[in-house]
Amino acid sequence: MATVTYRGGIASAMSVMLMLSILIGALPGVGTLTAGVVGGRMAGSTREAVLASFAPALFLAAMFTALVGLLSGMPLIGALAELGSLALVSVQVGGLLLGALIGGLLNH
Repeated sequence: MATVTYRGGIASAMSVMLMLSILIGALPGVGTLTAGVVGGRMAGSTREAVLASFAPALFLAAMFTALVGLLSGMPLIGALAELGSLALVSVQVGGLLLGALIGGLLNH
């Protein structure tokens, strides 16, 4: 009987990283690292894992920016809050990127 191996891809890795980072991203350090490792394993290679790790961060940055723009009525406070959201997203990118590298290297 032949065995079928599922290689995955960038799209599936991006969606898994996004969903896991939303669900368990509140756990400091461990949440985004776990999401990155699982998505990196699904991506198939290290290059695809690194590419897939940036899409959830861009989505979350756009979501934070839109929410801050909706919730703040004052432009100065909104601009400061957007800088804070970019800091939060940059912290998340670090965990996702490190996890994606680990997950991509586990495939080799």
